[in-house]
Amino acid sequence: MRSLPRNVRVLSAVSFFQDAASELLYPVLPLFVIGVLGAPPSALGAIEGVAEGTASAAKAVSGRLADRRRRRPLVAWGYGISSLAKPLIGAASGWGLVLVARFVDRLGKGIRTSPRDALIADDTPAEIRGRAFGFHRAADTAGAVVGPLLGLGLYEALDHRLRLLFFVAVGPALISVALVWLVKERPGPGVAAPDATAAPPPRRLPKSYWRLVSILGVFALANFSDTFLILRAKDLGLGFVEIVGAYAAYNAVYAALSYPAGHLSDRIPRRLVFAVGLVAFAVAYLGLGLAGSGRWVWVLLPLYGAYTALTDGVARAWVADVAPAGAVGSGLGYYHALTGAGVLIAGLWAGFAWGAGGSIPLLASGAVVGALAIALALGGRVLDPPAG
Repeated sequence: MRSLPRNVRVLSAVSFFQDAASELLYPVLPLFVIGVLGAPPSALGAIEGVAEGTASAAKAVSGRLADRRRRRPLVAWGYGISSLAKPLIGAASGWGLVLVARFVDRLGKGIRTSPRDALIADDTPAEIRGRAFGFHRAADTAGAVVGPLLGLGLYEALDHRLRLLFFVAVGPALISVALVWLVKERPGPGVAAPDATAAPPPRRLPKSYWRLVSILGVFALANFSDTFLILRAKDLGLGFVEIVGAYAAYNAVYAALSYPAGHLSDRIPRRLVFAVGLVAFAVAYLGLGLAGSGRWVWVLLPLYGAYTALTDGVARAWVADVAPAGAVGSGLGYYHALTGAGVLIAGLWAGFAWGAGGSIPLLASGAVVGALAIALALGGRVLDPPAG
């Protein structure tokens, strides 16, 4: 079996530490915003919607820049900005500063994501691209297993003071920034010739690319922020410790299945792997919408982890397959921007429709995505890239 390139392994370590820092805080955020700051669910939807919208716009810009100049500095700046944003939340006395902090954090994510994914795509041939992205997502999500468990231990050690966790998270985040400088970048075609057409505008990307990202964008409109799933777990009666445990179980499944899912997508059409992931999404959302007790969270959140494993890295590899040579950064950037805009809209409508327990948006999204999964599996051959 062909070994993965060095840059894939280094960037996977970078993502591990940054995600350990971010996910240490992620299950805490909705509890902090709703429970400590007293904000309504609609405020949480606005915070996450604006955050994801910011990341989306930045991903489009950074994707084009990634095809015209060196990518490693963009990646380093992105991780650095996100690292410095974390303690802002801990200093917040109202949800307005949380909104600002999440804006800064997601701006950093937007700056780094497309250049980082382009580095991975360019360093791996198509026949192992799914495996490379799967390995990266597995390492990233391993950090998401360690982070919540570390946060849980610190929560108990710090006498249940949630604010302090936002300051502790800076440590592993800064480690990730330092590791970026171990990346060995070879100049891409856009770097060698800045005036070349290596980073085409959207209208010059092929129809096959836009068919794919349009489908992925439709799905994003139903895929609201995972913070709402945490809020749903709280509504079903889970306490902080149980929520963190269930969230860690979700990430453990995500991490364990990401590499096999990526490897499988190198052997069969990626759309089939993605469609199976959408089925898992639909079942998880419908189940959480119908659940009457918290014990279902322990079944459905890990199932949701299977959805993420089957779609996240697979989608990135799939987009890289159909993006033209020399425009992989732009292609990934526009993909991230479009789907991020969908998540922004989804977060806003879900926040306002959440009501007392959130069943309505969960059931609506589950039904829509279930139908999309069937359509993709049965009628999506037009989305498969041509052989050879």
